[in-house]
Amino acid sequence: MKRSPGWLHLFVVAAALAAISSGRAAEAVPVPAQPELPIDLPTALRLAGAQNLDVQLAREKLALAKASRDIAVQQFFPWLAPGIAYRRHDNQIQDTTGTILDVHKQSYAVGGTLTAQVDLGEAWYRELAARQFVKAAEHGLDAQREQTVWQAALAYFDLVRAHAGEDIARDALRIATEYEGQVRNAVEAGIALKGDVLRAQVQAEQGRVALRNAQKEARVAAARLAQVLRLDSQVELAPSSIELAPISLVSTNTKLDHLVGQALASRPELKERQALLTAARTERRGAVVGPLVPTVGAQVFAGGLGGGRGGALGNFGDQETYAIGVGWRIGPGGLFDRARLRAADSRLNTSRLAAEKLADDVTREVVEAYTEVNAQGDQIENTRRALAAAQQALQWAKERKEFNVGVVLEHIQAQLDYTRARQYYVRAVVDFNKAQYTLRRATGGF
Repeated sequence: MKRSPGWLHLFVVAAALAAISSGRAAEAVPVPAQPELPIDLPTALRLAGAQNLDVQLAREKLALAKASRDIAVQQFFPWLAPGIAYRRHDNQIQDTTGTILDVHKQSYAVGGTLTAQVDLGEAWYRELAARQFVKAAEHGLDAQREQTVWQAALAYFDLVRAHAGEDIARDALRIATEYEGQVRNAVEAGIALKGDVLRAQVQAEQGRVALRNAQKEARVAAARLAQVLRLDSQVELAPSSIELAPISLVSTNTKLDHLVGQALASRPELKERQALLTAARTERRGAVVGPLVPTVGAQVFAGGLGGGRGGALGNFGDQETYAIGVGWRIGPGGLFDRARLRAADSRLNTSRLAAEKLADDVTREVVEAYTEVNAQGDQIENTRRALAAAQQALQWAKERKEFNVGVVLEHIQAQLDYTRARQYYVRAVVDFNKAQYTLRRATGGF
């Protein structure tokens, strides 16, 4: 008890030296070249749905599907071809009775031709299929938007975990540096061994390495989030807050079969695939029934005709020509085209199998996400208890050192356990939140 004032003075000096050492350690760590841009989860999700390139590509696919539908509808309408035609003939020609004549003549026509030729069966089923392709593209856009929002959420949580890990590493380095200074002062005072200083120094250097790695992970996470949000990857994003708490998007008490049923009824990918399957069925019916419906053609010319023998340009007057026809096609592209039927059957079977495979994939995703949510929920409780125990062990190690009954290795091990426990807890919470978003997406909850 009489030595307490000396110990108090020693610890005051050690704390001052540790503060200086900690400042030097902080200066040794590279500082980001650009200021950090804070971002929160709602902002990240909004930017993901608005600026992502994959979402914009899906929008263009929808625009293309709508344009293709308009083209299919336009096949029912005639087209107008205005123009001028000039014809001239010199020398021999044969008339309708077989006589060969020496003729010199020319003619010109001015007017417009209104033409309509519609494969009624083909056009009808093509337009029906185009409607389904538009529906498929709409659901595809929804699916891509959900995919992008989900990716943005995961990238944001990775950014939070990286910055939390950086704070943990910086705190661990501070503790290790302070402890190194205290042990060094104790060695100089003759109350500790030089080997203890070396152990404490190793721990401090390992802390610097860990901090540098944590800073690297934070920078990489920021670049990946910026890519998802279509921001400049050189901008260093940082979470506006690293306070971690488990979120609840899907109740863990919900039964698995209910979630699977919800996913099969709600996922836009399944709706997209169902629309494509309907389109394949429509195209097959078009291949079977379409050729039975005749092709209707009509043509009307209205204008004027002039000309005559030699180089005459007169005799110009009105001219109207009308034509109409109905016919069927036999062979390729028409009746008895077996290759076309086989191709339509193959496309239909492919679409059906793809729909079944996607349904199996969705079911598996729900099961995996549901299992992950429950497992990570348990991990949070386990890591929370481990963190509390590690924190208490570190406190006890500090107290034992102050009473000169502890050893350096004990304190270092307690510090390592405490740092790992903090890292495990952060990882458990982040993984739980990511699993919640994954399960929400898997069930079509977005």
